[in-house]
Amino acid sequence: MNIQKRILPAPIYIVSGGRGIAGNNIVQSLLIQYPENDIPVIIVPHIDDEDKIFDTIMKAKTDGGLIAHTMVNPDLRKKINELCTEFGVRVVDLMGSLANYLDENLDVEPLKHPGLYRELNHQYFDRIDSIEFTLSHDDGMSPERLQKAEIILTGVSRAGKTPLSVYLAMYGWKVANVPLVNGIQPPKELFEVDPQRVFGLHIGAGQLIAHRKKRLLSWNNNDNKLYVDEREVREEIRKAMFIFDRGGFTVLNVSNKPIESTANEILNIISKRFSYRGRKLESPYHNQKETE
Repeated sequence: MNIQKRILPAPIYIVSGGRGIAGNNIVQSLLIQYPENDIPVIIVPHIDDEDKIFDTIMKAKTDGGLIAHTMVNPDLRKKINELCTEFGVRVVDLMGSLANYLDENLDVEPLKHPGLYRELNHQYFDRIDSIEFTLSHDDGMSPERLQKAEIILTGVSRAGKTPLSVYLAMYGWKVANVPLVNGIQPPKELFEVDPQRVFGLHIGAGQLIAHRKKRLLSWNNNDNKLYVDEREVREEIRKAMFIFDRGGFTVLNVSNKPIESTANEILNIISKRFSYRGRKLESPYHNQKETE
């Protein structure tokens, strides 16, 4: 039987003096318009000298790829364009036209510093990174990466782990949450991380049952009787408290508490334990009262 090998399209090399995020966003926003295009996108970050430029261009020449770059340093930008022309490699200068316009119309010398926008707006990007981390570590996902979390929440189903995680992430904290499910052992990684970063959420049986009934109603599921059975729920809470004690975790009673109150409590504790990482809990949005 003759099996034909599938040939992938030539790759696009995104070359940047920084992390390549801006160039990748531009390229991906266009590629998404071509469903199932299969074009490999290779980010080549931190290009800061001519040798690195030359090596990348040779790779692109070998596989017929295209260079798309966001070089803010005018000398390196010029060099990469010249070398691509010299070696017959297709090049797209994503910054050049605008940079040339600004050079011609502004009486200001450019700083030539890649990644400057991210540095000046680090709080915003920290928040984005934290939200992405938190969403990818929700509900027990990626337990092998728990060590990278700054705050870890654990507790039974409907104790409020996810909304609290997202709320904390809005303030730039990388949060993971681990559900405690009856009959299933929690991941071993939960007991390998620094217990001072782990918070066990304790909630009263009555409020927990009310939350779970609301969830079942939204699912149109009235068959899961054990999920809201008072005896079963109390047993779940008891076992969760045993796990909190076993791990030496900080237990927080979240019964009838707003998320803001619990978040403040957690951050106050974290700030005292890890003063180098302490942050004041400020709104990610403008405080209207302060601006009036």
